[in-house]
Amino acid sequence: MDLINELRQRNLIFHITNENKLKELIQNKCISLYCGFDPTEESLHVGHLLPLITLKRFQILGHKPIILIGGATSLIGDPSFKKKERLLKSDDLINKWTIKISQQISFFLDFNCNLNNAIILNNNLWFKKINFLSFLRDVGKHFSINSMINRESVKQRIKRSDQGISFTEFSYTLLQAYDYFILNKKYQALLQIGGSDQWGNISSGMHLIHRASKKESYGLTLPLLMQSNGIKFGKTESGTIWLDPQKTTPYKFYQFWMNIEDDNVYRFLKLFTFIDIDEINEREQNKYKNNQIIFDKTLLAKHLTRLVHGDENLLAAERITNILFFKNIEDIKLSDLKQLKKDGIPVVEIYKIKDLQEALVLSSLAPSRTQAKNMIISNSISINTKKINNKNYTFNDSDKLFDQFTLLSRGKKNHCLIYWNKI
Repeated sequence: MDLINELRQRNLIFHITNENKLKELIQNKCISLYCGFDPTEESLHVGHLLPLITLKRFQILGHKPIILIGGATSLIGDPSFKKKERLLKSDDLINKWTIKISQQISFFLDFNCNLNNAIILNNNLWFKKINFLSFLRDVGKHFSINSMINRESVKQRIKRSDQGISFTEFSYTLLQAYDYFILNKKYQALLQIGGSDQWGNISSGMHLIHRASKKESYGLTLPLLMQSNGIKFGKTESGTIWLDPQKTTPYKFYQFWMNIEDDNVYRFLKLFTFIDIDEINEREQNKYKNNQIIFDKTLLAKHLTRLVHGDENLLAAERITNILFFKNIEDIKLSDLKQLKKDGIPVVEIYKIKDLQEALVLSSLAPSRTQAKNMIISNSISINTKKINNKNYTFNDSDKLFDQFTLLSRGKKNHCLIYWNKI
């Protein structure tokens, strides 16, 4: 299979070096390739899915993926296209997050398939042993300050009057370059992949390998996953969709993909799934026939929720969706309601039985009791998917699901979960 051509058809290539030679190389032999992940947070996010899935594409064809956890580099923080310097984290916190992220990554790749099983390494293995003066002599001498300053990611920070770039951050590219050099030397890694914002760092690694070892290596970057506001998904940005179910529930993760803009549906099917390109193109041609695009959003949401959270959590996300939008309340489980309480829909805690009008105001489904009364009379309010038109309605014990929760709805799309706190 021509994997490079496949990646191009899926719009997965942003930068690539020596494309024809790399294509010939991976068609004729199995190689080792790597991608780095700095544990600067306790979880990966949806922006990390592209490199992980791309590594999986290589592994399926017999190539060996290497995951490099930046236990050392995360103590510095990559400045690439960041508006300001990261807050430095402690060793203990980085070690804790390293364990969590390694566990997350283990779900995406095969670590027990003989010759091309994936491996996870930590760059602390070599950086904790390195001598500072030796590093400057053996690595620093191969880099020109002039060229480093002229990199776009550095220039943007230097030009900012309110936020320059520290020597700590400026040195980051040398550290990542040394990672590639070590992985090339000891683990025969011939290709590094990463997001398009990593192009400068990847180029530094290839440069160091060429200067210090006289060997050829390759780089490939992927497009960044952007939010609707044009900002990339990142660990320090707002609105992040995390892979950790404790930070973003499977239901909210599922709904994220269900609510993407129509223009992104088929682009994301190409980027994130293994569905045949021709099938995706055919689906796109028929997207406005019989609401095909809705089915295709569901296909995307199912595929990625199963990939990240497994079958059981996918079923839970689908069950909650059916309850909220199709009123199948009899299928609800206590675990579903706990998901919703965590981050699925707005939640309000109530300590004593309240009348419906007050609950609508407390839940922000109505701005006042008068408007709440009008909403009830107009038959637009539901309790646990059952319409209520009694303007003087007062909650009773039968309204409490599992003696803890009540689903309050205004119309079809506005929901709030009441949590009956017994304290």
